Amino acid sequence: MSTVQFIKALTDDEGSDKASELFRHTFGEDESGVWSAPGRVNLIGEHTDYNAGLCLPIALPHRTFIALKPRTDGIVRVVSDVDPTSFQEVDLNGLEARGVDGWAAYPVGVAWALRSMGFSQVQGFDAAFASCVPLGSGLSSSAAMTCSTALALDDVFALGYGASDAGRVTLIESAMKSENDMAGASTGGLDQNASMRCTAGHALLLDCRPELTPLENTSQQPFDLSAHGLELLVVDTQAPHQLNDGQYAERRACCEEAAKVLKVANLRVTADGIAKSDDPFQSLKETLDALPDEVMKKRVRHVVTEIARVRSFVRAFANGQVEEAGRLFNASHDSLKADYEVTVPELDVAVDVARKNGAYGARMTGGGFGGSIIALVNSGESEKLAQLIADEFARQGFHAPRALAAVASDSARKVR
Repeated sequence: MSTVQFIKALTDDEGSDKASELFRHTFGEDESGVWSAPGRVNLIGEHTDYNAGLCLPIALPHRTFIALKPRTDGIVRVVSDVDPTSFQEVDLNGLEARGVDGWAAYPVGVAWALRSMGFSQVQGFDAAFASCVPLGSGLSSSAAMTCSTALALDDVFALGYGASDAGRVTLIESAMKSENDMAGASTGGLDQNASMRCTAGHALLLDCRPELTPLENTSQQPFDLSAHGLELLVVDTQAPHQLNDGQYAERRACCEEAAKVLKVANLRVTADGIAKSDDPFQSLKETLDALPDEVMKKRVRHVVTEIARVRSFVRAFANGQVEEAGRLFNASHDSLKADYEVTVPELDVAVDVARKNGAYGARMTGGGFGGSIIALVNSGESEKLAQLIADEFARQGFHAPRALAAVASDSARKVR
């Protein structure tokens, strides 16, 4: 059996030193400062965002660090510890959407987005990135990169938006625009909101109703794991992602069609109506009976019950009901498996091993069809449980997983 790859979070000093050393080695001078932003994981509320529902992400202790120095021309030069031997260079002047290939599109895109939003004072820059957010794991390494870049550019070009929550909404817009329009990676804002607005010891309750403003749609909810002797195990199954075969789009379209059948703007309206009814179980049954086929019934049942689970999880954890919080994790995964049908064998096996070996609850997190699971466990149990999952993966011939232990961390900030 192979030993599981367990990824430790870099301290501020370790991350800053790595980014600074790479900057000096690449560009031959010192940076102006170092900033960082976290990856994120969604505790509960899956496939609810595009149904105007509720999500509950936390910021991970695993962060991307950026050492940056502004320039007076439009040239951007970026280097990453993923490939420290070469940097990429782009001219912001005349740059258009999708004009940058590869990973450099993300940081360059932030500067391009800010300029297109009217911040003409933003010029080029040199930057070096060092990160411990696992790539390709569904933990938002891209948002950690774009948000750390946005905060750094806000600082060095004196835009004045990074110091307040209201101001950070503007920086979030630039990070989203970078991902959507420059990198061509679809994102709805959950990742960037978590990376920019989470606070330590709290989860960010994100309400995705379109009528809410960015200042109305978030609230900080208690999620202090250490106070309860807990930690969150995150296991990247490294199962090949299958989102590019139309499965995600198919489910989204099904939900939109269901809303039309039910004559509502979105399924959040349906979920709220069921929650407020005298008999929610009967109301849900009547709603599902009004739908034309079994697949649509299953998709709607997941969305409605998942929105309710987010509310229940917030209440349970605030009241110290750890076992109930774990039960809701389990119910979420079971719904994603049976009703939304977005799990794969690796996700199901990892969840099953976690449940059988001491986790209070476990579930897949993210879009599914690969990616990661999370498990609520006692402090100090993560590495042992991750190894048991790795052992079972080896027996079943799966790729070796990666893992990390998490607590609710804080958002993007200047480090040095």
